[in-house]
Amino acid sequence: MNQALPYASITWTGDSLGGMQILDQTELPLKVVMRSLATVEDVHEAIVALRVRGAPAIGIAAAYGVIVALQDSIRNRLGTVDAVRVALGACDYLATSRPTAVNLFWALARMRRVVQGNPAVASAVELGNLLLREARLIHDEDRSMCHAIGEYGARLFDDGFGILTHCNTGGLATAEYGTALATILTAHAAGKRIHVYADETRPLLQGARLTMWELQQYSVPCTLICDSMAAQVMREGKVQAVIVGADRITARGDTANKIGTYGVAVAARHHGIPFYVAAPTSTFDLSIASGDQIPIEQRKSEEITQGLGRRTAPEGCMVYNPAFDVTPADLITAIVTERGVIHPVQEDRVRAMVEPPTA
Repeated sequence: MNQALPYASITWTGDSLGGMQILDQTELPLKVVMRSLATVEDVHEAIVALRVRGAPAIGIAAAYGVIVALQDSIRNRLGTVDAVRVALGACDYLATSRPTAVNLFWALARMRRVVQGNPAVASAVELGNLLLREARLIHDEDRSMCHAIGEYGARLFDDGFGILTHCNTGGLATAEYGTALATILTAHAAGKRIHVYADETRPLLQGARLTMWELQQYSVPCTLICDSMAAQVMREGKVQAVIVGADRITARGDTANKIGTYGVAVAARHHGIPFYVAAPTSTFDLSIASGDQIPIEQRKSEEITQGLGRRTAPEGCMVYNPAFDVTPADLITAIVTERGVIHPVQEDRVRAMVEPPTA
């Protein structure tokens, strides 16, 4: 796929004393604002506040966040013991930002291994260089994974397909092009005539604010619908495939994704429409089998009662606001990864795709 990139979700410029910037997704679609994150607290806040979001992008941001945390130690040329303490403390702190997206913990585990695997490192400067190399590797690997997911997934769509998607899974949520959205962008770039139906994705409207914005950047034909309209659009025959992203996938294929995904999967099954998930292998958590074991983030009630800055519910009403739900594997037609397509979705096939081969 050779389309020019109109935006980047995360950038790092310079060496280990360089700078990290994110495209602040809370400002979209009204403004495109690149925000500098100068402290580890800035990075933590950006993840919690959804200024940077999407499982892969969260992992990339956290990896760079460890280097941001170490910069004072680098400037002051601190020794090994102090540098290691700061870096590991940053990993622990950033791990508290969001509980569901497994890429966060996967990326931080890689940064920890760099720290713990180099006991002879001479200084904070040397440690910072090693950590920046690993963070850039995480970033570059995600770019490659997005392109591969796009190529595998685009083959699932025929010319003339209507494709429904939920939440945001594009370049804003990853290093480049995205996961589920990468399959759509790749199909569009190949000349397939497709039309995307994007759920608005209550309560924070990631589909309306972000997915529609991204699709417009690439001139993909698209229509915005309310979440509650998805089943009716399917019933009218406008949709021939559904594809979504994931924040964590278990060993048997149960998938946590943005709240509302489960309902879309149920509706797709009822209407005989294939339901696909697209995610890199870093999103799989093979330590758990059941989706019941995935921790589900609970967010503030104000996101529902005052989601657009204006109160839309009575004062004092009780609110339930889980950020994610879990779609069981038996509702998922196939999972698209950078290594290929898992079909049917069952534990032996998941493990065969995700686990590295043993010698």
